[in-house]
Amino acid sequence: MPNRPVPWFERIKQLLTLPPGDLLRDLVYRRLWTSILISSLGGQITMLALPLTAAVLLHATPTQMGLLTSMEIVPFVLFSLPGGVWLDRVRKLPVYVVGEASLALAVGSVPVAALMGWLTMSWLYIVGFVLGTVYTVAGSAAQIVLTQVVSRDRLVEAHAKNALASSGAEVAGPGVAGLLIKLLGAPMALAADAVLVLVSALILRGIKVHEEVQQREDADFWRDLKAGVRFVRTNRLLISLGCAVGTWQLFYNAAQVVQILFATRVLGLSAQTVGLSYVALGAGTVLTSVFGHRISKALGPGPSLIMGFAMCGLGWLLLALAPANDWGVAAFAFMLFAFGVGAVLIFINFLSLRQAVTPAPLLGRMTSTMRWLILIPAGPGALIGGWLGEHVDLRASLLFAGVGALVLSVVAWRVATIRQVRELPRLDNPESTLGAEAQPGLLPELAPSK
Repeated sequence: MPNRPVPWFERIKQLLTLPPGDLLRDLVYRRLWTSILISSLGGQITMLALPLTAAVLLHATPTQMGLLTSMEIVPFVLFSLPGGVWLDRVRKLPVYVVGEASLALAVGSVPVAALMGWLTMSWLYIVGFVLGTVYTVAGSAAQIVLTQVVSRDRLVEAHAKNALASSGAEVAGPGVAGLLIKLLGAPMALAADAVLVLVSALILRGIKVHEEVQQREDADFWRDLKAGVRFVRTNRLLISLGCAVGTWQLFYNAAQVVQILFATRVLGLSAQTVGLSYVALGAGTVLTSVFGHRISKALGPGPSLIMGFAMCGLGWLLLALAPANDWGVAAFAFMLFAFGVGAVLIFINFLSLRQAVTPAPLLGRMTSTMRWLILIPAGPGALIGGWLGEHVDLRASLLFAGVGALVLSVVAWRVATIRQVRELPRLDNPESTLGAEAQPGLLPELAPSK
């Protein structure tokens, strides 16, 4: 008998059915993934509404926009290293939950301040500092929670699915954010983010993870802090990744502080149109989140990460050279798309590589040390971008970021430690590392497998 055509509803059902062994079939991971999706949707509102509040309502200068971005970065420099020592001594999930609740309070204060007539740039600087502090500590805890839910050999897949959750929010979020901003104004739109993040925190509370916190009688804060830094410093792969991604952060922040100003003041886009343009960012991240695991498997985590640098640089460079007409609007959308592709390629591989080579009791210190290392250049990058935008031209900031990121991709390709990583490294003999973690000079180097 001839094969009957499959009805359309059966095809949709097949597409929506998770394959056997898919991570989302795991109840604990699915709950974590749902929380990330909801929190990311709220984050999209903040990403647009906070700078738009500064640029449109408070008429911020490029320098003030750079300072606002820097205020979110300063806590990483101040608190990352001591925060990592603390995280290795406590359970990570409660820190993650409290962090989400704190985000809700911080962004929720902006619409309250606007209604009371208190809202100023100083208020936004304080909010930015609080957000940065939460991202520093609770953000590190969130990355470690993932390693408690997912086995290490599936970290790239897990980070890709997490990026897919963020990407789904990036597709729907900008349009929702733009509509809320148009109806309520940028400050009031942040109230929606506060509600979403609170929902995320409630979902996280129901997650069950098994974590044994090792309480050492001879624990010493400064010794343990130095041990975490030494672990990173003596690992060629970690230090190479930190330098490369840190340099990318310099260029990314230089571009970020002016891209909203460029869209509204050079291209003449409304707040709602800016929000709709950000759908391109979501499209780029969704596409790469779906295929990022396959790209990493085919090319290797190292080359995939370098490709991400190049994609971001290409987008910033084209926008810097774009005319102030419809082609410029298209270039703005393409820049967001290219950034979405590049950022996902960078971070799913960067996060997976650094977690794969680190024993569990050192994850807090490694995570905080790496975040500290890569975000040191972010503050200067934001200030450079703001200064170029105000004293030279908004295009100059984008040109600096675009050319810099493309040069970085060429330099990173010449670093064999990154280029030659074709699969996730394996952590061999972690017991020797843990036994020596507090003793100077005894941490073995964990080189990536070829």
